[in-house]
Amino acid sequence: MIGVVIATHGNLAQEMIRTAEAVVGKLAQVAPVSVVATAPDVRHVIEEAIRSVDTGEGVLLLTDLLGGSPTNLCLSFLTERQVEVVTGVNLPMLLKLGVLRGSGKPIVQVAHDLAEAGQKAIGHASDLVRRNM
Repeated sequence: MIGVVIATHGNLAQEMIRTAEAVVGKLAQVAPVSVVATAPDVRHVIEEAIRSVDTGEGVLLLTDLLGGSPTNLCLSFLTERQVEVVTGVNLPMLLKLGVLRGSGKPIVQVAHDLAEAGQKAIGHASDLVRRNM
């Protein structure tokens, strides 16, 4: 199974996992990382989280903000490990994890599909309602 590390500012990662698990049940091989410490310490925490969820099929590193410290730290693992970094993590992405990780697709395709699922879930809801009134 492809492992997942969610690295975000503050406690967002833990809360997103808690919320997703309230909807779909326990998320296996998923670890949160809060980026609140200095970069060298956090990099070590991310590395340990990767090790804890890696079963040999690679690890998705989901982050909150392109250009932010969590993303930049996760990108530093691209040459060291079998990882893919997807930024802009949202709840719909976490809800889609079970289906995508069980699809048998390579990690690069799963990362692409996960990013696409997250993007499709973003919309101007009030505009959609107004158009259908």
